[in-house]
Formats: sequence, C-alpha cells, structure tokens
Amino acid sequence: MVNDGQLVLEGIPEIPPGLPDRLARFHETSATSFLAWSLAGDQIYVRTRFGGVHQIHRVAQPKAEQQPMGGSPEPVGEVARQPAGHLLAYTEDRGGSGLDQIHLLDPRSGETRPLTAGQALNNRMVWDRNGRRLAFRSTRRNGRSNDIWIMDVTAPAQARMVLAAPDGALWKPVQFSPDGSRLLVQYYASITDSRIYLLELATGEYRLLVGSAEAPTSNVASGFDALGTGVHFITNQRDRAAEIGWISTTEASPIEFVPGDIQWDITGFELSPDAARGAFVTNEEGISRLFLYDPEKRRHKRVRHAPVGVISDLRFSPDGRRLGMTISTSRTPSDAFVLKLKARALSYGRLQRWTLGDVGGLDERNFIEPQLVHYPAPLLSDERYIYIPAFVYLPRRRGPAPVVIFVHGGPEGQFRPDFNSLIQMWVQTLGVAVIAPNVRGSLGYGKAYLSMDDGRLRENAVSDLGALLDWIAEQPKLDGSRVAIYGASYGGYMALAGAVHFSDRLRAAVDRAGISNFVTYLENTQDYRRDLRRAEYGDERDPEMRAFLERISPLNNVAEIDIPLLIAQGQNDPVVPVSESEQMVQALRQRGQTVWYFNALNEGHGHQRKANRDVFQQVTHLFLEQFLLGD
Repeated sequence: MVNDGQLVLEGIPEIPPGLPDRLARFHETSATSFLAWSLAGDQIYVRTRFGGVHQIHRVAQPKAEQQPMGGSPEPVGEVARQPAGHLLAYTEDRGGSGLDQIHLLDPRSGETRPLTAGQALNNRMVWDRNGRRLAFRSTRRNGRSNDIWIMDVTAPAQARMVLAAPDGALWKPVQFSPDGSRLLVQYYASITDSRIYLLELATGEYRLLVGSAEAPTSNVASGFDALGTGVHFITNQRDRAAEIGWISTTEASPIEFVPGDIQWDITGFELSPDAARGAFVTNEEGISRLFLYDPEKRRHKRVRHAPVGVISDLRFSPDGRRLGMTISTSRTPSDAFVLKLKARALSYGRLQRWTLGDVGGLDERNFIEPQLVHYPAPLLSDERYIYIPAFVYLPRRRGPAPVVIFVHGGPEGQFRPDFNSLIQMWVQTLGVAVIAPNVRGSLGYGKAYLSMDDGRLRENAVSDLGALLDWIAEQPKLDGSRVAIYGASYGGYMALAGAVHFSDRLRAAVDRAGISNFVTYLENTQDYRRDLRRAEYGDERDPEMRAFLERISPLNNVAEIDIPLLIAQGQNDPVVPVSESEQMVQALRQRGQTVWYFNALNEGHGHQRKANRDVFQQVTHLFLEQFLLGD
C-alpha cells in the first residue's frame, strides 16, 4: 500500500526510481478557477490547489499572490458569496463520498462553521438578496429524493423543506425573486428533458413555466429579469442550437426568443445582480465565444479579444461593472480573468488576467495545440455516414506515432481543447499521439446527435471507436498497429467496450471508474441518481431492457478481451460504485488476463488529491510504456 496506506496497488510493478522525477513538472501544473467577487467588487475569490487539494483563495489585485482562506483536508466544491455581506457558503464532502455538506466561511477571520451534517447530500446553494436565507438541494428526507430546503443561516437547525420533490429527477433552486417571495426552480430528468418551475414560498405551490413531459426539450433557467416579472433561460425548443428565451411569470404568454444569427449552442448564461446586463458563452465545436447581452433590448455583441479556448464560470461584480470568468487554452492552465465593462450594456474595455496558472516550470511553447478533424462512421441503419469530430494531438517526432484514444465521460460530455496536463505529458514523454473523439451522444452538436446513443442505441457510440481505428490505420503520421484506449467514468465503460470489440486492433486499455455491468451499476449507484441514469441508459427493471443491458455489458463479454487492462477506482465512489471495478478485475483474473488494479481508499469519483493523482499518472505512464510502446 502507498500514500500512508491510502492506495491499494495490485498486480502493478514497482515504480522505477527515475520515473517520478521525469514526470514531476507535469504533476506541478495547477489550474485556477473563478469563484466569486468580494462585496466591494475590488477582490476576487478563486479555487486552486493548497496542501494537495483545491481550496478557496483570495486575490487582492491582478497577478497578486493568492491567499488561502482555509486549510481543510477535503477539496472545496461549490462556493456562493453572500449578497450584501462577506460570508462564503461552500460545500465539501469527506473522502469523495459525494455527501456534500454546506459550510459558512468568514474570509475576514478565516473562521468556518457547518450548516448541515449527516448522511444526506446538500448542495446547489442559492442566497436570497438580503443574504439571510440560503436555498439548497438536499436528500435528507429519504436519501433518494432531491428536495429543496431553505435555511436562515443564523439558525441552520430550523431549515425547512419547501418542495418535496417527486422521485426520478433532480430538482434544484436557481434564484430568489427580487422580493424574496418566490423561488425559481430547475427540474432535470435527462439531458434532453429539463423544465423550469416557479415556487410560491408562502403556499408551497409550484407551477410549470417552461418545458413539458409530452414534448421533452432542454430548458435551463438563468434568472429573473430586473422587475421579477419574467425569466431568462436557455432552450432548444425550436430544434436548433440552444438559444436565449424569455417568458413572463405574471401572465400566460408565448416564449420570446432573442433574435440573432448564432448557430451554436449557448452553454453558459449569466445575468448581473440587478439583471440590467448579461453575458453568455457559445460552444463552437469545442471553442468558446464570449458575448455580452442587453436584457432590455434583447441584443447581444461578441467580445472579440478573448483567448481562444474554453470559457466558464461567468460572474458579474456586485455593481455590474466587471465580469469575471475562467479561461483555459490548450497551452495554458485555467486562470481567472476580468473584463471591464462600460456604461452601455454591450460596451466593454480591457480583458485582464488576474491569476497566473502554474505550468510547473515547463516551457509553454512545447505544449501541443490539437487539430480538429472529422472522420466518417457508418449510420448502421443504412449506407450513409456521419462525421465524428475529434481533436488530434501530434507529437513532434519522425515516423508514425503510437496512439492513445482518449474518451470523455458523461456520456453527455464533450472533449474540449482546454489545458490537459495528462495529455501533454503523454505526448512529450511517451511520444504518442492522443486522439479525443466526441462520439455519438456528445454535447455540443445538436439535439439529434445527443440522442444517438440513448438506450438501445448505446453501442452506436462504440462503433464510432471502430471507425476511428479505421481512420487511424489510413493516417501516415499514426501507427495503427500500436493503439491504446483510455477513459474515465462513462469513458471507462467505452474503454472496456473497446477492449471487448477491438482487442485484435488495440494493445491496451485504461479504465478509470468505468461501468462494467449496466444492471449492477443501476442497482448500486446512489439512490438520488438512479432514475436520472435510467433515462440515459435504460430501465433495468424492464425485462427486455435488462436483457439488452446484460448483453452489451463488458463484464458479460470478458471472454472477448485479449489485451492488458489498467483499472483504477476510488473506494468511496457514489457515482460508479467500487464494485463495478472489483467485479471486472476478478473476472479478468479468472481468465488469466493481465490486469493492474489501482484503488484509492480516500477518494470518490476521480482522484482529487494530488498525492493520489501523481501516483496514478506514474502507474498509467508505466502501463502505456510497457504495453503500448513495448515490443
């Protein structure tokens, strides 16, 4: 066992003495993300690594030293600053259990106190405008339902449930109305079915504003308008790219769509505290474009000088005069940026970088910028083809390069070309090419593409891996005889499925917390998530669907796997239980297959602690070196 007994390594050779030193600089790269503004709007709060986990830091001015605000041994999750006050509400869990608890931090004194406790999940926090009440999602009623609660932060023990959510979906608060009498509520059943409700806090009655069960669409609430008489949101109701809509909260009226010529999904939309101005981000095949928005005139304007990369975490300062955000590019770790705004809603000034991401002493000029390609994959139902987008990282080397296929999770995720130290490390130290496909079912390419892997269509996405292997074999710069596959979470399932279907064309596979059997996964994942995942994968309680899920599950097709596997897990994973990895390891061993098993006892879904992540990356590097590059 390694890291004070917190890592279990089975079947894994001892790490060569020189390997940690070779990889050390890549391990030291560190990302920073924008969290919140100070009350005065002259300082910002960010999340960055401290003591091996990510914590809250304060930045007093551009490029100033980051001051840690706490010293918890657990990583910080969500953060929300108190309006009209200094306090920060934040969440953290213990050991990656997924049971978030809410805490209150006073950044002036550094003192913290818990607001929730126990075995329930508590998160998705929203303050009222006076900074007295906090609305949040909690499973405390039965461990299964995603109810909405409200507490007075001066008396958290008196928290009360204001919406007893029906089972089968995620319910969360979005925003209090300006007068504090109503709560905007988001309902999420699946990636293609989300709705917006309005909750009357005095009576507990809630009514549907946007969306329907009969004709499911995606509708994501942003917030109330300045008068509280309407709501802005993102929607794909018109079967086109996700766009901004507005609807009245006081009278029955149709949706008013914001006019414009934007052809790509809007993925982030933020209103200023007074709702007098807004900002949104579009996703153009993985690249973010930033726009300012005038809610009164329903007009928008693109911000032209933002770096080419991925933009997230939009946050207006309390006075609405500045816009904070996180920006990451393929060559720079994510950092906090601030855009100065002018008096008119669509006018802006300088975009300034407030933090300097740590690249561990590496030369940024050596980082590889990926190339976007599209490769053909058969539709299967006929002779037509669909073109799958993929990002290709090519090493600077002569001759065809071995390949690692990097599959994102989700499955409703999307690989985007932000900074990825793991990929950059592989390209530079192993000399491999990395290809990250956005297979069918990925976000960012429209409603139809998103649904192409649902339910019984699951293996359509797996077939996209076969089409990618065909494409690799035709590329002169790639070595089609030396290909491995890597994936985490749902990407871990894809790595296992790739090993089942394409062992004759792959050399090795790495599975991080992947689903090995859809039936046991659905039966054992946390109660509050189960129905959400049934909407994507299928309902295992239906005999026909159960038989289908059993048939396609990698665990039931172990006999088809004929390549070495590295399987990694977190012992406390609430999303993909540790049993999914354990049963796969056992089945492979029974057949005499080579399998390395890595289990972090103090982690959940993913490796949040730097010490664990460093060892996992060393193990992965050794695995690829031995089984992908070796003869």
